[in-house]
Formats: sequence, C-alpha cells, structure tokens
Amino acid sequence: MKKVLIAGATGAMGQKAVDLVNSLAGFEITAALAPTLTKENMTDFHLASSVQPYQTLDEIEDGVADIWIDFTLPSAVYQNVKFALEHGMRPIVGTTGLTDEQQADLVRLSEEKQIGGLIAANFGMSAVLLMKFAQEAAKYFPDVEIIEMHHGDKKDAPSGTALSTAKLIDQVRPAHETNPDETESLTGARGGDYHGIKIHAVRLPGYIAHEQVLFGGDGEALTIRQDSFDRQSFMNGVKVALEKVDGLSKLVIGLENIL
Repeated sequence: MKKVLIAGATGAMGQKAVDLVNSLAGFEITAALAPTLTKENMTDFHLASSVQPYQTLDEIEDGVADIWIDFTLPSAVYQNVKFALEHGMRPIVGTTGLTDEQQADLVRLSEEKQIGGLIAANFGMSAVLLMKFAQEAAKYFPDVEIIEMHHGDKKDAPSGTALSTAKLIDQVRPAHETNPDETESLTGARGGDYHGIKIHAVRLPGYIAHEQVLFGGDGEALTIRQDSFDRQSFMNGVKVALEKVDGLSKLVIGLENIL
C-alpha cells in the first residue's frame, strides 16, 4: 500500500485529488497539508480519521508518506517540493508558478537524492495534446500567439500550461522577427512576451481552464483550442502519474514525458 500526502487538500483541486486517491486500490491517504485543516474538520474534506493533518511544513514527520501530491499555491510550491524530495517523498505536482531556475534546482536535487517525481503544468489529456500539436504546427507557422482563459481566483498569470506551450513552440519555431514598428497605446495591450511569442491571460468567473494557440500565415490561419469544463478531467493525468511515479529515477517536467 503506497502512502500519500496531499498538500492543498482543502482546495478545489486538492479535493479532487483526495477523492481520486480514496477510490484507488493500492494507495492510501495518510497525511494532508492545509492551513485550516484540523482533526475536527477532517470529514468535511473527505479525509478519514486516520489521516494525519498538518498546517505547516515544520509539523510534518519523517516517513508519513511515500508520495507527495501538491495542489497548493505558486508562493508555496517550490518549498513544498524541495521539502518532499529532502524527506524521501516522490512529488506529483500540479501547482504552477515555478520559475525555470526553480525547476532546474529541483531536478538537480531529485538526481542527487535519486528520487523520481513529476511536475506537470496541466494534467488534462486535452491540454497535453494541445501542446504537442502546437509544437508540431509551429515548425510551419512561426507567427503565433497564445490566449489562456481561467477562473477569476487563479493566482498566477500566465498559466503554467500557456507558458509551457510557448516554451515548446520556441524550441522548434524558425527564426522570426516581430514587427519593429509596433507600439502600445495602452501598456500591456499586446500581452506578455516569451521570446517573441505573445501570451494573453484572461481571468473571469465561469471559466475553468481553456487555451487557444493562434497561428497566422499568408492567406490562412490555424487555431488549436482545448477546454477543461470540470476539474475532474485533470484526475486522469494524476492517476497516470500515481501509477508511474515509482518507475521514475528523477523529477520529470511534463505529463507528456511519462505517457
């Protein structure tokens, strides 16, 4: 039986992860981390009385879990994953907001500790396929922009998925010059810029997670879009990660790299 700690267990994604692990044979939630979690309110969050609640990293005991599932906040995720690796837990991370430098640092630590894990910008299969298709299309359409749309409570912008999409496109996109005469009459109107790839972030109630990649060419255009209408859709990818994390020798970036 694999022991699982869920960080961010009281949040919307954390609750989906709780329900997933509770439904799987061979896995057991033994601990949960959330600032408001106590022994008294465990059942409110679908956690058994045997689960050990923690409110801070400092409280977590050695050996409490084999796997660390993280759906917390951009401000906390780096320290959380570092803590998990340093204490022998295999991280499965859906929290976005890590910088390239932080990811590289965590990969180095995982290699040093010889502990495998996964950081995924998105656990939805449609999002993974969008990134794959966009990278292929970028070889032929260097003019590209990204629009991502999320719920109003999302803490980071752009989304990790949109930034990962831009990075994958940047790996294969032919050398390309943007319009040198372009000006903004309103600062930020053209969105964020990743190596010349514009990324636009929309935050509105009613949305969950959506992304469009727009390619333009002479006399034609191509749009690739994915929509996540329910957070439950992300659990298919989390289930794959749980099943495969034991076979990983270091921290892997991107769900597509373990499929």
